[in-house]
Amino acid sequence: MPRFVLEYLEGGAGQEATLDRERKAFAEWRAMPFTLSDEACRDVSAKMLGRDASLPLAIAPTGLNGIFMRNADVALAQGAAEAGVPFIQSTMSNDRMEDVAAVPGLRHWWQLYVFGGEEIWQELVDRADRAGCEALVVTSNAQIFGQREWDERNRTASGFPNLPGLIDAARHPRWLVTTLSRGLPEFSNVIDFVPKDERSFFDSANWIREQMPKSLGWDDLARIRERWCKPLFLKGVLNLEDVSRAIEHGVDGVILGGHGGRQADWAVSALDILPRARELSGDRIALYISGGIRRGSDILKARALGADAVLTGRATLYGLYAFGAAGVSRAIELLRSEMMNELGQYGVPNLDALSPDLFVREDRLPL
Repeated sequence: MPRFVLEYLEGGAGQEATLDRERKAFAEWRAMPFTLSDEACRDVSAKMLGRDASLPLAIAPTGLNGIFMRNADVALAQGAAEAGVPFIQSTMSNDRMEDVAAVPGLRHWWQLYVFGGEEIWQELVDRADRAGCEALVVTSNAQIFGQREWDERNRTASGFPNLPGLIDAARHPRWLVTTLSRGLPEFSNVIDFVPKDERSFFDSANWIREQMPKSLGWDDLARIRERWCKPLFLKGVLNLEDVSRAIEHGVDGVILGGHGGRQADWAVSALDILPRARELSGDRIALYISGGIRRGSDILKARALGADAVLTGRATLYGLYAFGAAGVSRAIELLRSEMMNELGQYGVPNLDALSPDLFVREDRLPL
């Protein structure tokens, strides 16, 4: 793919310290495997919102997937349905919510960005309900975009790719054919809210960003909770006090994470605060984490330290670009098979047998 597309997929904010921390946090935990254990019947399936999932994972909401291929969100949904996990569709996705909802067998969740007047988020919430979405995921940490320097390097002031970027894109004919042969993608679910004279791709992206309210607060979450009667998650939490506040405001789940390292630089990772967040929340809510999930062993560590499930965005986007919907389901199957192997290596039969006692931090290794 062109360099500016790859950097959009892989990049973080600022010095990318948070992005780096998300991986290092997983690397700091080491297993203490059991031996002579019965490993004949291993199982990595889980319950997510009371329903079976092939593994404790949902595809994270990612915007602008149309930059990877046409109908990317439908393909992600198809891959998720095939793999038996939920797909969380982003407000800034490029396929209509109703088209994604039509994917057979899909567990469809909707991610909500609050922007513009209240009528916008209310209409999106009502549409998600009519489309049969199982859960609503409110993102709380993107009202101000992080300092994405890779983006500034690749674009002009208007947002259009600069000359080196255009030259590089011309050297990727497959991407041009599968992505831009019918024109630039549009933000299909919100484009009707954008003024008619600002509906071009770059103008609409800039307009939506400018409409993000800097004053978004807990009262807004309370109004969303009142309107949405199904399971509600708050995403983008990295402070333990906010975990407690979210519970007080009636959420059904909290998703710890820093937007894939693309918002605050030098922040903690979700895994850093996960054990304490589990202590605070107990069994009152579902507790998920996002950021840094690259291998099946990462999912096992997260489960052992207190997460009910994880979200992954980049792993399934790699699969999407490689081979469409089949690549998405293959990426998830790779994670599942890695989990199965590692369970056997650890000498435990299933996810319920995982506990913090199975792992030790590198700085506390027994002598």
